[in-house]
Amino acid sequence: LSQRGAWRGQIEAVRVASSRRGEGLGQRLLEWAIDKCRERGCRVVQLTTNKSRLDAHRFYERLGFKASHIGYKLEL
Repeated sequence: LSQRGAWRGQIEAVRVASSRRGEGLGQRLLEWAIDKCRERGCRVVQLTTNKSRLDAHRFYERLGFKASHIGYKLEL
């Protein structure tokens, strides 16, 4: 389900090994995923991250993402 029927890309559970951080891998990976979403007609790309991962939040913001939602989950 989505607002106004717009296609959305969803990015979840992405990590770069700490030994490989700073090499640009995360940026290249996300840019690739965003390009794929754009090619498929998505109007929005959303991602999830743990609220305590402040370094990740800054990384996503540098790529143009904006904090917009509070998420909830239900473990089954």
